[in-house]
Amino acid sequence: MTDTTARLAPDATGTVLRRAGMASFMGTFVEWFDYASYGFLATVIAVVFIPATDARTALIATYAVFALSFIVRPIGGIIWGHFGDRIGRQKTLSLSIFIMSAATFVIAFLPTYDMIGLWAVGLLLATRLVQGFAASGEYAGAASFLAEYAPDDKRGMLTCLVPAGEAAGLLAASLFVAILHGVLTVEQLHSWGWRLPFLMALPLGYVGAYIRRKLDETPHFKALERAQHVPQTPVIELMTNHRREVLIAFGGTLLNAVGFYLVLSYMPTYLAAELGVSETAAFIGSTVSLAVYLGSIFVMGALSDRIGRKKVLMACSALFAILTVPMFAMLSSAAFTGLISPGFLVILGIWSLFGALLSMNGGTLPTFLCELFPTRVRFSGFALSFNSANALFGGTAPLIATWLIGATGSKLAPAWFLVVAAIVTFAAIAISTAGKAGSALQRD
Repeated sequence: MTDTTARLAPDATGTVLRRAGMASFMGTFVEWFDYASYGFLATVIAVVFIPATDARTALIATYAVFALSFIVRPIGGIIWGHFGDRIGRQKTLSLSIFIMSAATFVIAFLPTYDMIGLWAVGLLLATRLVQGFAASGEYAGAASFLAEYAPDDKRGMLTCLVPAGEAAGLLAASLFVAILHGVLTVEQLHSWGWRLPFLMALPLGYVGAYIRRKLDETPHFKALERAQHVPQTPVIELMTNHRREVLIAFGGTLLNAVGFYLVLSYMPTYLAAELGVSETAAFIGSTVSLAVYLGSIFVMGALSDRIGRKKVLMACSALFAILTVPMFAMLSSAAFTGLISPGFLVILGIWSLFGALLSMNGGTLPTFLCELFPTRVRFSGFALSFNSANALFGGTAPLIATWLIGATGSKLAPAWFLVVAAIVTFAAIAISTAGKAGSALQRD
């Protein structure tokens, strides 16, 4: 297949490209608002759904349910990747957002442990498994979709709309939960307040699905269809001809998986449960960190267009390996005495720096993974490697961090976990030949 067969139409950088960007952003925003609401309400859910026990055990159990939902993500990655590479990105993404929104909406109506006992935990786990299955097709599909619309010299910046949508969903969920903690009493929050974010899933999901259904399929996939080069069994082809790329993508995703869930999802719980920071202050800090992350993503994406994805990702990994332990040590030593205390300002500064560092990875990795695989297996390769890394080390990161602190007695234990992830990612990116500035997407 020649380069011209998959080249963008002349108007694709205008109206069509804007619509593609909006579809990718909105869909990812909706799915991650739904997904993040559970993580930010972990301490409340621990009380509502887990049998009465000590706080750490209940929190570990809650994060175990969170982690178990990731079990289905590699399987979901294979299934969504198969259909994404067989029938197209647009149809697959429209279905994934519908499933995610429906499962999240159901959580709002689940009975609690006091109502039906352990059945409540089982129902919660079932809905989380459906959420995990739906999420496994979202990030890879949305990134592939947008990367196949974007021109080569702006792909990094435009594909950043996917992690930006993810971060915006997290930010919206964090703000919503912070408001709940601020305006509701503990009794109200435990009784009915925790259900409110999940009730929003259905209308938000309808908006996201509507936008996606109105958009056409990508030029790259259309070119495959015209040339009758659509693969019959994408995953088999992937594992036969692209095993090295899958391993590189898995290792390259490790820092993103661990860092994302530790810095942007687990950190409010870490500060509240381990360092004695108030829940309101923890969510304010989360909001600031997410805002920094979101604001920095496009800068990093544009930088990767100029100097290449590989250089940005390796620099990010090196900085995490060097700075994580000292930054966690500063967090642990900061004396929190209130929202206007010097200790809280230190926490905000460190947390914001973590957000900025993570944006180097989050703003660059989706484009790197898209460029690693050819069009025929791009969705499958991205989804399988990304979801496998997140299933093994991302979704389990809050659980592992909580367990490590209890097992070692050290509040720095999560930092060392993040350092190991950074070293592995540095090595994986270093041996890759992808990620050069301005390079075209691989074709057939």
